[in-house]
Amino acid sequence: MEAADGHFIDHACHTEKNSKGKVYAAGGIYALNLRSGLLRFLCLVTNGTQRHQEIPVLRDHIEKQNKGNNSSQKHLYVYDKAVTDFVWWDRQKRHANCMISMLKENSIATLVESIPFDSRHEINTGVEAYSVYGNKGIKFNVVDYRDPETGKLHRFVTTLPMTINPGTIAMLYFKRWTIEKTFNNTKSNFKETKAWSSNTRSLENQMRLTAMSYNLMRVFEEISKTQQPELIHPSDKKYSEALEIRQQQAQKRDRFVNPLFFQARISRISSYTIRAVQNAIITGMSLQCFMSSLVARLVSQPQLIGEH
Repeated sequence: MEAADGHFIDHACHTEKNSKGKVYAAGGIYALNLRSGLLRFLCLVTNGTQRHQEIPVLRDHIEKQNKGNNSSQKHLYVYDKAVTDFVWWDRQKRHANCMISMLKENSIATLVESIPFDSRHEINTGVEAYSVYGNKGIKFNVVDYRDPETGKLHRFVTTLPMTINPGTIAMLYFKRWTIEKTFNNTKSNFKETKAWSSNTRSLENQMRLTAMSYNLMRVFEEISKTQQPELIHPSDKKYSEALEIRQQQAQKRDRFVNPLFFQARISRISSYTIRAVQNAIITGMSLQCFMSSLVARLVSQPQLIGEH
């Protein structure tokens, strides 16, 4: 279960120009595990000599992966609406590959049937409808979700079985934003803003090393959070306080924040954690002292936020 997206950086300074005398950003597609928060590099899109077209590259990658994978292993990709190709994703069902995305505004589809769901269950908060739609003989499921905080309607499309709660589908798409926070880490904290080389193998290695470095930081931060369960990370406290403010503002409008947003999340790795790792490597600090410094940053949990 992964949120996937393309990520692009400046091309290497010696990248050759194409036939039109142009160069473009270099980059590839990454996937963030929505359970563990770990990042992996999927495939290279361009070294900067061509304008990137990430969706065809993603399809090629998945089809190559299908040839070597056990078909019983299920895989869920949460991607932006550029990924929606109903015919292609319908074929992927035989390989246990599914997707969640945002339904395009100009999508042409016919309502086939409504799917029953428990509207009283908290997991389905905000869900107005859960339906099967069809397009050229291909069927897919659509979730109509109205944000209880803003009143805005969102329509999500998925090839998952209809037994999956529609609220789960909506929330997984909102969790896709986590990968954007990951890219913010790699650019702002790791300073990965420029390709090392225009050589495709070198670029792939650079992106794998970026993912490995990110995962190392993620593991250190998550382990530090488990050392004193009664305390929380400062970033989690800040997020909780921001949610409380949003809840109070929403209640003044007779609205509320979806309670699922108050549950555990994958947060952006703090700049402190990354600097601490860098300093520990430079100074030769022991692992025990280093982890103690991260644990010392934990704070008390804020008061519980009032429910809607």
